[in-house]
This record gives sequence, C-alpha cells and structure tokens, in this order.
Amino acid sequence: MSEASVDPLFQPFTIKGVQLKNRIVMAPMTRLFTAKGVPGEANAAYYRRRAEADVGLIISEGTVVDRPASRNEQNIPSFYGDAALDGWRSVIDGVHAAGGKMGPQIWHTGATRGRYGWAPGSPTESPSGLNGPGDANGKAMTDEDIADTVTAFANAAAHAKALGFDVVELHGAHGYLIDQFFWSGSNARTDRYGGATLAERSRFASEVVAAVRAAIGPDMPLLLRVSQWKQQDYHARLAHTPAEMQAWLSPLVAAGVDVLHCSQRRFWEPEFADVDGPEGLNFAGWAKKLTGAATIAVGSVGLSGDFLKAFAGESSSPVGLDQLMARLERNEFDLVAVGRALLNDPDWVSKVRTGDAAGMKPFSPAAMSELL
Repeated sequence: MSEASVDPLFQPFTIKGVQLKNRIVMAPMTRLFTAKGVPGEANAAYYRRRAEADVGLIISEGTVVDRPASRNEQNIPSFYGDAALDGWRSVIDGVHAAGGKMGPQIWHTGATRGRYGWAPGSPTESPSGLNGPGDANGKAMTDEDIADTVTAFANAAAHAKALGFDVVELHGAHGYLIDQFFWSGSNARTDRYGGATLAERSRFASEVVAAVRAAIGPDMPLLLRVSQWKQQDYHARLAHTPAEMQAWLSPLVAAGVDVLHCSQRRFWEPEFADVDGPEGLNFAGWAKKLTGAATIAVGSVGLSGDFLKAFAGESSSPVGLDQLMARLERNEFDLVAVGRALLNDPDWVSKVRTGDAAGMKPFSPAAMSELL
C-alpha cells in the first residue's frame, strides 16, 4: 500500500464552507454506550481519538429526536434535553480541539425492534404500524404525529448548529423511520404520505429535509444517509432502474440535501449491472451522476467480509484499497466512509497514509463491546 496509491484519499474536499483535510469519513456506528441517552467523557474521548488521528469528517452514532418512541434500545444517545446536549457539547469541543470536523446523525428508529429485548414505554410509530411486509408493530402515525416528528428533526438540527457542529446528517436508511416511508413494504398509506411510487412515498423525507434546511440555514452542510437494503430484508430494493433512483433522490437534493451518504453492504458492487456491466458505477456513483450532489461511498471498506457478518460473530481481515482508489480517482464519488476498520483502530487513517500494512488490525466482533 504505497503513499502514491492512496493519494486520492488525502486530497482536501470542501462542502459549502466546510473544508475537510481528506476524503475519509468515520461512518455512524451505533455503540449503545450512553447511559440514559447522555454522552459522557468516554464517548467524547472515543470521537476525539479519531479526530487526533486525522479522520476527515466524523459522523456520530445515530442519536434520536425528541419523540416518545424514537429509540429502540435504551442506551442510544439523545439529541435533545439539557443533559444530553451538554454531553454533545463536550464531544464537539473535543473534536474541534483536535482539529477535526464532525456532525451528528439524527435518527428515529420507527417500528424496528431492538436486538436486546428492551422496548420503549410508548407504542412505536411508523407510516403504517408495520416494521416490514406482514410484520405489525406499533401504530400508524397520524398527521399530527408526522408534523410533530418533522419538527423534532428540525429542532435537533438546530441544536447541532447551536452547539457548533460542522454538518448534520439525517438517517434515512436501513429500514428506520424515514426509510420506512420510502419502502412499500412498510408504507401502505393511502394519504399524501403514501402512494404507488417511490417519489410519492418520499414526501415525508422531503418535508423533513426542508424543515431541517430552514432550521440550520443555507450554509451548513446537510447529509442524508440512504440505502436500498433494509435490516428487515437485505435484498430489498427501492429503485430498480436509474430513472426510479433519480425520481427518488433528486427531489431530496432539491429540498436541501448537499451530500448523499449511499450505504451498500459492499462498495464495489455495481448498482445497475444490467445498465453498465459488472464493473459499473456503485450506488454512490449513480447517485452522484443522477443528482449532481456530492456522495459518500460506504460498505466493507478496508476489510474482508461485509459488516453484517460481524453480528454473527465473524471476524474480518484487512484488505487492500486498490479498487477503492481507482473509483475515487475517476471521481465516481467524493468521500469514503469507513466503519469497522475505524471502530477497531483509531489510527487506521495514519496507517493507510504511511503504508503501514503490517500494522493494520483484523476486525474482531469483540471490538463492538468497548469504546476503543
């Protein structure tokens, strides 16, 4: 892994007025280490270590909005309330002191169920009271619920700006609330928030984006994480053709999204192989081509095996970045999000930059049980 071979990763990139020192983004990764939703010193130190090691942009773990059942696990952090916001102030102050840039990922888990048996004290809410096809859970949101949820997202984004975060990301992927509106498997509504087409089912997301944009103003970068796959169905697809993808994503960019964070399980897989072949553009590549927005590619960067295998207890080994570099150098996408490799090793960026292949660490699922 020569220095020249990874040069594209270490070019600066500017999103609106925010200049990143390189193209590496720390992917949001749920850690469940915030007691009662309040980040503490251990959380602040975890993020500060990545800033000290020159991660270009840090995106926090998902942090929930002020709704009664916005979380599906007890120790997911909040992005509301004085105690939690004070905790996040310590996080961003530490990241900035280390020369880093950071944004919170703002989240509502919808009708998804937690993995550890905890359940919120209020009924879960989702477009149609469904976690997925035929999987009832909680209640369908009323118009008032939807309006209040849009406001909750906007309020959380306003808090992020007030605390001094550099960007904001909305979690619209992986089968959580915003994505449950996108997906026909969980959105059976017949009002203006439902519909037969993906574009129609994107109304809720567009309203969230527009409200957040109004709350943070025109100059703060807004990111949106999107995915085809769902935790409820790893093979689900929202957009089967480039035209469907454009109808889905372009209105969200028009509503105020600056960067699309395009989640794949494996970044090297073509999104529409029937259109441009087995070596064709990945999800982030197509999203950039169709919308003109900046994009982030993510999915098993730097490690063998995709991240879902970690939940089954499987380890992964470090792998080369040649294919990633080739795609980045031809401007297929703009930024690269790294998950498990950075979770496992705060110094991963410096090891990539210096070509320290021998120092690369294999990933063990045990790393998920501590804040390294």
